[in-house]
Amino acid sequence: MSLVLTNITLTYPDGAERVTALDRVSLTVPDGTVAAVVGPSGSGKSSLLAVAATLVRPDAGTVEIGGRDVTLLDDAARTAVRRTHVGVVFQQPNLLASLTALEQLEVMAVLDGRKPAAVRARAMELLDAVGLADQARRRPHQLSGGQRQRVNIARALVSDPAVLLVDEPTSALDHERGAAVLDLVVRLAHEQEVATVLVTHDHSQLGMVDEVHEMRDGRLAQADLATTPASAPTLT
Repeated sequence: MSLVLTNITLTYPDGAERVTALDRVSLTVPDGTVAAVVGPSGSGKSSLLAVAATLVRPDAGTVEIGGRDVTLLDDAARTAVRRTHVGVVFQQPNLLASLTALEQLEVMAVLDGRKPAAVRARAMELLDAVGLADQARRRPHQLSGGQRQRVNIARALVSDPAVLLVDEPTSALDHERGAAVLDLVVRLAHEQEVATVLVTHDHSQLGMVDEVHEMRDGRLAQADLATTPASAPTLT
């Protein structure tokens, strides 16, 4: 399994004209690899994630997930791909206030037409992997910001996706907790062998990832890895 974007072009209407958000972007992310994408606001990072998640169909180019071209699938088929093959970690955890940490993961099975019990063992395994097995019965208001983001990460992995897309996971965290969250994403991506795209503004932690790409004006180019990997503190 892997993620391959080839010559992706995406434009949006702007009055009588169209604005180019992605300009012939190509990116290959093998299994178990974390590719960071950096760049200024408005450079096209969010558009890249939207295309990779099959939320937006590009004007040109192809998106392959696990060797399958998903670009021309209809809406129902793309939804099925997202549900079973793509995990997304949003900037904000957006956890459901009434559900426990365990139930946040189990509800993904309900959305997929399965019973929560069908994924309970996997859900507990992932909560343990993110250091929250002992918090499984707690609700969001009983968890810290870092803990809520860890539930968010575990939830994105509960369906065993081929691709993990991570959008600014540290934006609401301080530096120490942010570094620990990035370390967790990288470790789980390697352990779970998931092709991962990480959009981040935190250049100080880029030494953790496998490769770095810079987005500017809709174009993507590979950049040098940070020369000194940052240490990752323990998240609480």
